Amino acid sequence: MLPFRFQLLDGVPVSDQLVKAVQRAVLTDEMAAGEKFPSVRILAQELKISPTTAHKAVMELRDAGFLASRPGAGMVVVKPAGSSREQLAAQLAPACRDLIRHANQLGLTADETLEVLRRTLSENPPLP
Repeated sequence: MLPFRFQLLDGVPVSDQLVKAVQRAVLTDEMAAGEKFPSVRILAQELKISPTTAHKAVMELRDAGFLASRPGAGMVVVKPAGSSREQLAAQLAPACRDLIRHANQLGLTADETLEVLRRTLSENPPLP
């Protein structure tokens, strides 16, 4: 069992999805600093993805400061300095751009789009 939530989405590179899932888990304290991170082999097996894809994501996470290599322990979780809710919110930017593009195509105003978003949020409470 992996120490973070991951749901595969069509149309988005798997390595990008994996990176975002781990970043979210670290920033929300779902994964603690110092926690051992699964090996590339385990990631590939659990997620049913190529080891090359898993390795790419792990290296990207290391380069971004979310993982560090520890002799004898493998990769461990690191909480980057200055990590914040703002970094989490920044992960919404691509979805927000898509929402705005779609709203524009439908001819909705900003206020109408915000109202749809508010209504949708109220109908879908946060996950536990």
